[in-house]
Amino acid sequence: MISKIKGKLIRKNEASLIIEINSIGYEILVPLTVLNDLKDTRIGNAIELITFHYLANDPARSTPVLIGFTNQIEKEFFEKFITVSGVGPKAAVKALSEPISNIIQAIESADISRLRTLPGIGEQRAKQIVAKLQGKVGRFGLIKDRFKPDEIALRKDIEEEAMEVLSQLQYKNNEATQMIKRAIEQNPNIKTTEELLNEVYNQKKVEEKIRK
Repeated sequence: MISKIKGKLIRKNEASLIIEINSIGYEILVPLTVLNDLKDTRIGNAIELITFHYLANDPARSTPVLIGFTNQIEKEFFEKFITVSGVGPKAAVKALSEPISNIIQAIESADISRLRTLPGIGEQRAKQIVAKLQGKVGRFGLIKDRFKPDEIALRKDIEEEAMEVLSQLQYKNNEATQMIKRAIEQNPNIKTTEELLNEVYNQKKVEEKIRK
């Protein structure tokens, strides 16, 4: 069982890293939250990861797979996460696309809507996650998140794009600003401009219905 790997980073992929050890390149799957933690690690630099090692069983063969984390606590949360029925290791790697503390908060508050925004997690799976893990993973919420500034910058970009669209639709700046503010208050988990504009539209329909 491989529990740790240390070598030279030679490539960053969308959901994995290639680490060279003694002229052999090892592909390590990594959740987006971990990949963002390593965004400042340059190609050619030394890197060390705590790893989760398992065999992916296909009909014709078994393939060894390594999943990497920056520390033991992240790995332990991952191991808890995959105890949920239907959430295998590869599905968990895909789902952990947000800071772990955000996911813990959603679990502890039974925020099904927020959990549903995780890639590959539908409503039924979100309910299973809460039922299985609520009250058991609070300590992992103490993990410090190291890419919140990027999230803040992304939110700002989304708001600016939405403002531009509303301006083109002849809404005044003050009016558009208030519409965006109300939409975000109603749905703080918005991640794209399209989602933000859809929420603005939904809020507008509600207000028009109230006025009638």
